[in-house]
Amino acid sequence: MQGTNCLLKNSDMSEEMKQKVIDLCTRGVEKFTLERDIACYIKKECDHHFKPTWHCIVGKNFGSFITHDEGSFIYLFINKFIILLFKSG
Repeated sequence: MQGTNCLLKNSDMSEEMKQKVIDLCTRGVEKFTLERDIACYIKKECDHHFKPTWHCIVGKNFGSFITHDEGSFIYLFINKFIILLFKSG
């Protein structure tokens, strides 16, 4: 997808992990059109690369209040999608 716009809103990840996750999220948005499919792809890839248990929410409008493991939170916009990804448990 040419012209992918990414806006990082908040994260407590290391720079290396953050870049890998942004790449995975971008790939998910490029590969799928349904929000649940994007979320499923990102969650499974993060479970594989960074060990379970990851949680991913993808949408265009939602509220959240979560608890997450330290160093495992990212909140970003890619094109029209808002992505909230975190590890807990």
